[in-house]
Amino acid sequence: MEFEHVTVIPITHLDRPRKRARFGWDVPQAQVGIFCGQEVGNVASYASSGAISDHTSSLFVKGVARNGSPPWREDDKDGHYMFALGDNLTSRYKIHSKMGEGTFGQVLECWDRERKEMVAIKIVRGIKKYREAAMIEIEVLQHLGKHDKGSNRCVQIRNWFDYRNHICIVFEKLGPSLYDFLRKNNYRSFPIDLVREIGRQLLECVAFMHDLHMIHTDLKPENILLVSSDYVKVPDYKNSSHSPKDISYYKRVPKSSAIKVIDFGSTTYERQDQNYIVSTRHYRAPEVILGLGWSYPCDIWSVGCILVELCTGEALFQTHENLEHLAMMERVLGPIPQHILKRVDRHAGKYVRRGRLDWPEGAASRESMKAVLKLPRLQNLVMQHVDQSAGDLIHLLQGLLRYDPLDRLTAREALRHPFLAKVQHRR
Repeated sequence: MEFEHVTVIPITHLDRPRKRARFGWDVPQAQVGIFCGQEVGNVASYASSGAISDHTSSLFVKGVARNGSPPWREDDKDGHYMFALGDNLTSRYKIHSKMGEGTFGQVLECWDRERKEMVAIKIVRGIKKYREAAMIEIEVLQHLGKHDKGSNRCVQIRNWFDYRNHICIVFEKLGPSLYDFLRKNNYRSFPIDLVREIGRQLLECVAFMHDLHMIHTDLKPENILLVSSDYVKVPDYKNSSHSPKDISYYKRVPKSSAIKVIDFGSTTYERQDQNYIVSTRHYRAPEVILGLGWSYPCDIWSVGCILVELCTGEALFQTHENLEHLAMMERVLGPIPQHILKRVDRHAGKYVRRGRLDWPEGAASRESMKAVLKLPRLQNLVMQHVDQSAGDLIHLLQGLLRYDPLDRLTAREALRHPFLAKVQHRR
């Protein structure tokens, strides 16, 4: 019998991206278990166990027969794993469907033969920088799992393995992302009670991470998943002709408000002088754009942007250029304080002239100026979409979206806000 060849990579020998802080948590020792049906020990314990040499070890896994494996296929030109539905992914998992794809790789729905359930497996591109980021994410997930008692809204890692030069991370299977739900719902807003419930869970996750001195740095609707895919259809009077024959008469509303946060590949440990660019553009805090250094408050800014998007159905700052982005902030939130503009770094200095934002003089085009001018103030934007609790929500958002990160609410402070006080989770 021939056996499938798999590889274990000791995390301490990876040349991690220099821009990310190194993690060094004190994790318990674990036996070097080889996957394919077995749980894997803590990543950081491999090198210290002494069972793996300085060079990547090649090990044969007992019981994984070659005749049970798919034929060898070359990766595509971008390093994505090539597969066919029905293929085995080791002897334990069978590929059922493709759930999604991103810059990191693909997510496949697979049947776990051992646990007799469907799981989601993230198959990372077979390229060095993505493999390194995946190993960091595994370490973060294991650290979060060690402290999570099941109520902190972080996705649970089940297992991980290295298969044909692809890091594969096994997760519990969840529902669609908030972004995908919005997209399939024609970008129509969530009911305010659901926004409240989702907002509280999101802030619970952020508070949990910040208590562990960790910053997610990439919070966005794509990285927040509903636990269940179930939804109901309800009349949508604001976006229809009031006729049940109109296909836009109904909109989808999730049956359950339960969420989980995913994608910890950009998570970093809090330290001084973090100046590199983080966050997806629409959710990026002003201190990141202006080169002022960032910390926990950059996650809080992202939460504020997400809550507005759930209320309106559209991203708050739809832009791809820094000066326009800053001008949009001023349009929605008022002028950026002078004490912040005086501290901008040399790269962001071009956005400031005579103590104020260089707008509209520095606008790249007339279209850019129009895009900024069409934005309403935050209060008006919320009141256009929210009938009840608008005052409390506006007050919360003003605390989450303060320009000065030192003045921004913390996650724990936000959780005590009146808007979130009446949450009753729908399971």
